Amino acid sequence: MTDPAKSTFVYVTFIRTTQEKLWSALTDPQTMKAYWFGAQQVCEWKAGAPWKLVQDDGRVTDAGEVVAFEPQNRYVVKWRNEAKPELKAEGWSRCSIELEPAEGAIKLTVTHEIDCKDSKAIGAVGGGWPQVLSNLKSLLETGTPVLGESGCKSAA
Repeated sequence: MTDPAKSTFVYVTFIRTTQEKLWSALTDPQTMKAYWFGAQQVCEWKAGAPWKLVQDDGRVTDAGEVVAFEPQNRYVVKWRNEAKPELKAEGWSRCSIELEPAEGAIKLTVTHEIDCKDSKAIGAVGGGWPQVLSNLKSLLETGTPVLGESGCKSAA
């Protein structure tokens, strides 16, 4: 049963690749730029490390901390929007990225949640994650992201 005091966004996709390649794409800043509209996650990728999402112009739009890190399987980030005051005011959200093998593909599950009813932040990531993850899937399966530079910057 869902908690009515929370807002949650869940996205599941299956990507025809290896777990190693998907994990690398999720954690390598240069690869991220190709599917995240020029942005990259900057992080040391270990529990307790600071985390930030940096746009191609150098702006930090989101920041937080790595809460959990299990290489090639899962990571969780404590996440707050830093660019829009109305989203920042809602406080910290949690974003979990999980990978698991699934018959010739890798199941990727992104769960983004916040302890805030009817969250505007979750509404924003609910528009952004599908674009980012569609690009990631396309990049890994075909070598080219499906959406160009005009994509998801509105979520930042």
